[in-house]
Amino acid sequence: MVAAVLLRLGVDEFVALEVVVLRFRPFLRRCQVPSLAVSLLLPMLCAPAWAQNLVVVVSAKSDAAKLTVDQVASIFLGSVKSFPGGEKAVPVDQSPGTASYIEFYNRAAGRSEAQMKAYWSRMVFTGKGAPPQDAGDGAAVKKLVAANPNLVGYIDAAQVDGSVKVLSEIK
Repeated sequence: MVAAVLLRLGVDEFVALEVVVLRFRPFLRRCQVPSLAVSLLLPMLCAPAWAQNLVVVVSAKSDAAKLTVDQVASIFLGSVKSFPGGEKAVPVDQSPGTASYIEFYNRAAGRSEAQMKAYWSRMVFTGKGAPPQDAGDGAAVKKLVAANPNLVGYIDAAQVDGSVKVLSEIK
């Protein structure tokens, strides 16, 4: 069971979990709660916050077709500037450090937040590109994307409505 929990959590989440367990160890001892039990139960309680169903969206008015995860990664990493149909594609990011940002880049590009920061620092320094516009949270991304058919962003699947169209699911 411990192995399953460790596989489900990323390194950053495991470190955060360890910090929580260590910080509350005196309280847990007073309450006669074994720290191993807390270590095993805490990730299960918090897993829904980490495990999100992210989708890549464009305006409902856009003619863009479905995208593969590799195509999405290419757009958000700046190596591709248009959708497969030829329409301009301008990526819009959520704020670095948010759960959605971390999940998106882990799943779509296979990169951690630190790796993305290093990637964009390198790209900006060499003049080869700039990071996507930071829109804030999912609601702000949806609002921007819905108003401009050239913008593409990612949001939680629960936020999808008639104003946006899903191009890809990030699993």
